Amino acid sequence: MALKGDLRDFSTTQLLNLINLARKTGTLSVDAGDGHAHLYFKEGKLIYATTNGQNGHLVTALRGAGKLSEKEAQALQSQAGSRSDRELGVLLINAGRLNRAEIEAGIHSFVLNNVYRLFTWTEGAFLFEPTLQGMRDRIPVVIPLENVIVEGSRRIKEWERLQEELPDLDRALKFADRPGANVRNISLSIDEWRVISFINPRNTIRQIAQHNSMSDLQIRRIVYSLLQAGLVELIPLDIGRSPQPPVLDAAVEETTNAPTVAPPKVRRPAVKRNVILRLIDRIREL
Repeated sequence: MALKGDLRDFSTTQLLNLINLARKTGTLSVDAGDGHAHLYFKEGKLIYATTNGQNGHLVTALRGAGKLSEKEAQALQSQAGSRSDRELGVLLINAGRLNRAEIEAGIHSFVLNNVYRLFTWTEGAFLFEPTLQGMRDRIPVVIPLENVIVEGSRRIKEWERLQEELPDLDRALKFADRPGANVRNISLSIDEWRVISFINPRNTIRQIAQHNSMSDLQIRRIVYSLLQAGLVELIPLDIGRSPQPPVLDAAVEETTNAPTVAPPKVRRPAVKRNVILRLIDRIREL
C-alpha cells in the first residue's frame, strides 16, 4: 500500500525512521511547493535521491558533486546518447578521468546533499510507493539511514541558527573596507572562493547561491563565515538598480543542475579589485 500525508503532521525525520525500522523498499516523493524530491530506498537503506527537477543522470550527479567541470559535463552529455549510467561510468574510467571509487563518492555526495535539503522543509505533501521505477539505469549507493538522520537533525539546528543570523537572502554583499587587513592569514575553501568571485552590490545572495547550485544552508553557512571574518558586509538590495539583469562574464558562465530552473545572471565584482587580487595571490600559495 502507498503511504501519503503532510510534512506538517509527519516530519522528514519521522518518515526516514519509519522507512528504516520497517526496512521498506520503494520511492518517497515530496512536494513542498517551491521544492520537490524523489528518494529511493532498498530494504531500509537510501540508494538514490534527486531534488527540484534533476534528472538523476550520472553526468548531473558528478557535476553536482564537483567531480566534473561544466565543459566536461557538456562533452560527456553529448556522448551519452542511449548509454546507461553504468556504461558512462566505464567510459570515464577507461578515459582515465575518474576511477570507480571517485564515481561512487560523487554519487554518494550528490545523494546526501539532496536528502539533507528535505530536513529544512516543514510543509508539503509526501507519497511513499513500493516501486523503484525511477532507478532505471542509475548507479545506486547504499547509505544507512541512521547516519542520515543524525546528520540531518544536526543540520536542522544549524539551519535555525543561520536563519536567525541571516534571514534574508535577497540582500546583496560588498567587500568590507578594511585598510591593512592581513588577507594572507585567511584560508578559503573552494566554495568560499566561488561565492567571493560573484560578490557585487548588484548580485543578491540568492542569485549567487542559485548560480553555484548551492542550497540555502550552504550559502548561509559560507556568507556567515565571511561576515564573521570581516571580509564582507551586508547591504540593502538596491531598489533603484536597473531592471535588466546584470550580465555574467562568459569565462565563468555555467548552467544550473536543475533543468527546470534558469540560472540567474550575476556579475563579477568591479569594485575592491585590490581585495580580489590579494585573495587570488593567497589561493595561488595554497
